[in-house]
Amino acid sequence: MVADWQYDYASMGFYTFDCLGWPFQTVPPGGGTVLLQEIAMAVSGAAGVAVIAAAKMGLKSLAVGGVGDDLMGDWVLERIAHFGADISALQRIPGSKTSSSIVLTRQDGSRPALHMKGATGDFVIRPEAFDTVTDARVFHLGGVGLMDAMDGEANAALMKHAQARGCVTTVDIFAGSAADLPDVDAVLPHTDYFMPSIDEARALSGLESIDDCVKFFLDRGTKACVFTLGEDGAHYGDAEGVSFRVPAFDIEVKDTCGCGDAFDAGYAVALCRGLDAETAVRFAQATSALNATGLGSQAGVQSFDHTWDFMEKTPVKRALRAA
Repeated sequence: MVADWQYDYASMGFYTFDCLGWPFQTVPPGGGTVLLQEIAMAVSGAAGVAVIAAAKMGLKSLAVGGVGDDLMGDWVLERIAHFGADISALQRIPGSKTSSSIVLTRQDGSRPALHMKGATGDFVIRPEAFDTVTDARVFHLGGVGLMDAMDGEANAALMKHAQARGCVTTVDIFAGSAADLPDVDAVLPHTDYFMPSIDEARALSGLESIDDCVKFFLDRGTKACVFTLGEDGAHYGDAEGVSFRVPAFDIEVKDTCGCGDAFDAGYAVALCRGLDAETAVRFAQATSALNATGLGSQAGVQSFDHTWDFMEKTPVKRALRAA
C-alpha cells in the first residue's frame, strides 16, 4: 500500500454537462412554450457529481475521464476546477462532443432526461498512466456501461492495478438490463464496494429481493454491496455477513438528479475519515439527501461540517418497506 497518497479520491468515468429546468409538467404541443421557475447548469454524471461533492467536503480529489473540444467541455473543466478538484486527468478528446443532458425536473423530484453519450465513450486510460490516475486512497469507477472504450478488459486491468497498490475501490454503474452484466462482471473481482441503485442491481441480476441481489454480486467477486433504495434509504451487505439498512432522511425533494452519485462521494469521505460501516452509510445517505434539496447535481452539498450537522439533526422516515 502507498504510504503517502497524492489524492484522497480519484473519480473516473462519466462526466456530463447538464441543463436543468424546474418544475416540468408537460411538453407543449407544436411550437408552444411552458414557463419554468428555475433553469440551472451543472456538472453531472456518476464520476462528475462524485468528484465535486467530495471536493466540497474536503477531499483532495482528482477527476479522471474525457470531455469534448467544445463549449460544454470548457464549462465542465472550469466548473470542476472551481470547486478545487484537479482536472489534469480529464482528457480533451479532439472531434468529440462533451457528454450532455437536458433534464426536465418534475415537482416531485423525478427527472426525465435527454442524453448524448459523447466523450464518456471515447476516452482511454493507457497502462502507462495507471499509476497517475490511481494515486488516491479511494479510487472510484463511476458509469460502468457508458465507457465504451474502457468497459470490459481495460477497466478490469485498471481496477486490478488500483486494488493491488492498496486503493480502496468503489464502483457505480449505468445499467438497464442483464445485457450490461459482462462489463460489470469484469470489474467486480477488483471492487471493494459495489454501489448501484437497487433498480440497477435488480436489472442486472434478474432477482427481486435485496438479500438475493447482495449474494449475487458477492458471488461475482465484490467484497461488499451498498445499494441505494431511493425513498427507502440504503442497504449494506458484505462478504463477512454484516447486513443492515438505514432509512432515508425526511426532506422536501426538489431534484433527484445525481443523488446516487452524491451518495458515492459521501461514502468516500466516510472511508477517508475512518468511519464505521453504519455511520459511513448514514453519512452517504445524508450527502444524497442534501443533493436532492437543490436543482442540479451537488447543489445542496456544501461542506463536511454542514453534511454532518444535517445527518445529526434531520429526522428520518420511519417506515421501511420490506426487502
